[in-house]
Amino acid sequence: MITQRINSILDNKFKINTENIPAFCNFGSNFANKTKVMQYTVKERFLKYVQVDTQADPMSSSFPSSEKQKNLTAIICDELTKMNIPFTTNDAGYIYAKLAANSTNKVPKIFFCAHLDTAPDCSGTNVKPIVHHNYQGQDIILPDDKNVVLSPVHHPNLLDKKGHDIITASGLTLLGSDDKSGVAIIMDALYQMTNNPELPHGEVKALFTTDEEIGKGVAKVDLQLLDADFGYTLDSGDLGCFEDENFSANSFKVTIHGVSAHPGMAKGKMENAIKIASEIVSALPKLCLSPETTEDKEGFIHPTKIQGGLESATIDFILRDFDTSKLDEYAQLINEITEHVLENYPGSRYESESKYQYRNMKDILIQHPHVSQIALDAMKNIGITPQYGSIRGGTDGAALSHQGLPCPNLFAGEQAIHSKYERKKIKEKKKGVDTIIEICRLVSKM
Repeated sequence: MITQRINSILDNKFKINTENIPAFCNFGSNFANKTKVMQYTVKERFLKYVQVDTQADPMSSSFPSSEKQKNLTAIICDELTKMNIPFTTNDAGYIYAKLAANSTNKVPKIFFCAHLDTAPDCSGTNVKPIVHHNYQGQDIILPDDKNVVLSPVHHPNLLDKKGHDIITASGLTLLGSDDKSGVAIIMDALYQMTNNPELPHGEVKALFTTDEEIGKGVAKVDLQLLDADFGYTLDSGDLGCFEDENFSANSFKVTIHGVSAHPGMAKGKMENAIKIASEIVSALPKLCLSPETTEDKEGFIHPTKIQGGLESATIDFILRDFDTSKLDEYAQLINEITEHVLENYPGSRYESESKYQYRNMKDILIQHPHVSQIALDAMKNIGITPQYGSIRGGTDGAALSHQGLPCPNLFAGEQAIHSKYERKKIKEKKKGVDTIIEICRLVSKM
């Protein structure tokens, strides 16, 4: 029965059409013909931002989960003040900035979003960014832990960086490109549009959030204060990466109620909830439906924690799939496995609970094809070939899309994120700035 259930789920695997959205916008020439050469500030901003520890704390119930995130909020606010860009903050450390239009056309209000926090998976304390100039494909031994080696053998996409300047951390921490790269790109784009009035744009908003890495990035967002029609997150990978879909996600909890007895007199009486929980986890599919055996559009069931004792134990799961309907199927599969295990424990029982986490932004963006098309046209206009991707996770953009603000995800040059092997190519940062400026130009002509 269980095997049939797994096969049924896999046979009916959801497939999303990834063909290009039909052309919507054709605005002609690009801003590459601008009259003066821009002096980018994105590199310097990024090197400054990553040295600020903004690691989120998944065990905290406060907003933000770590007060130190607000240290970067303060820096960004100071920079906005120097650019004479008005902004508002809230107690969660969010920043809402507004660049007034220099175009007289009545055009949509757009926003660009990035998060200030870094992941709890790897230390963000005392980040020491290192610029490796004119990288030539050699192994990079990080100086503070010589066991951390970036080698093209294990990281083949390093070869794409030959001839370029790249940034790494020192070997003890992550770099923080996720998503301080996006923050730096947005801030430089605002700087360029402020200092180059010949770059046309409508009203442009910037939204910087906290706690995105622990799933709370827009928990405190004020849509009325943001006051935008659509936008883009800059929280993705290599040059040209464009993502308009992500996992839908639920959490799922199984609580086992066993039978307690004194261990010295337990024969024929005790039904150990911890052992029952371990049997349930052991009965999960091993060759499919797990993070370690899936890729691309394949979903999974992932047990994240077992806790409890003899009488009661809980198993926490996360359920992920691009097809939202699969989440209920995965939940049912866990229930069926649990019931099968409990057939050997007549005195025990269980209960389960599923909770909403986030949903696939594709469900919303497909209704607003022009939002994606503008970004794709912008990249093409400045010589970038868009690279379609799917996020095997969630973003602020997914949550915002389902709150009524269509918001696909654009490249910020992130690689090997949440690890000591994280790196960033400087050229991709500048291209990110150019992409924002071109998006703003296209929207100003609508």
